[in-house]
Amino acid sequence: MLLLAVDTATPAVTVALYDGESVLAESNQVDARRHGELLLPSVDKVLAEAGRSLDAVTGIVVGVGPGPYTGLRVGLVTAATFASVLGVPVHGLCTLDGLAYAARSAGIEGPFAVATDARRKEVYWARYDDPRTRTTEPAVDRPAEIAERLAGLPVVGAGALLYPDHFPDARGPEHQSAGALAALAAERLAAGAEFLPPTPLYLRRPDAEVPKNYKVVTPQ
Repeated sequence: MLLLAVDTATPAVTVALYDGESVLAESNQVDARRHGELLLPSVDKVLAEAGRSLDAVTGIVVGVGPGPYTGLRVGLVTAATFASVLGVPVHGLCTLDGLAYAARSAGIEGPFAVATDARRKEVYWARYDDPRTRTTEPAVDRPAEIAERLAGLPVVGAGALLYPDHFPDARGPEHQSAGALAALAAERLAAGAEFLPPTPLYLRRPDAEVPKNYKVVTPQ
């Protein structure tokens, strides 16, 4: 097994190579505006550090969101392209699940919640019984709207850290880790579990839309 994992659903551009037992190499860069610029060089860097070639990869793991429209598509299109070229499967995982799995490194076992920044003063979030078990569907809400529902729970992720008044027990890890995403995927592969399709989980309309009632200019 050699899994290449990527996730661009959050401000973190994260890539990892996982051999079924450990992370061989990982790259994490936080820049919400440069996903397209940073992703492929990060893949090259990870492969070089691990001393592996792309054609040795046996599967692609990709975070499907929820996340903002543009950044999320970068990772999904790249994952689909690699999978097609290499002739290997692509396994979709909820980005929130990757963060939940990574919370084990902070000693969090559950119950807890994960919240990422959804912009517009909202968060993407879900609740977990433990780092492997999500108990609610991913959702997008304003922090004040869910603060009471998550009262008393640790809340992991950048979305929680941005709103400490509503999430007083906000904790790290702040950003997604492709290494954790790959390790979770390897566990699910070993268990014969199903994966999500590699399609974007948006939860709301994109920020940029075609203006309504715009004037059409046609040549005379």
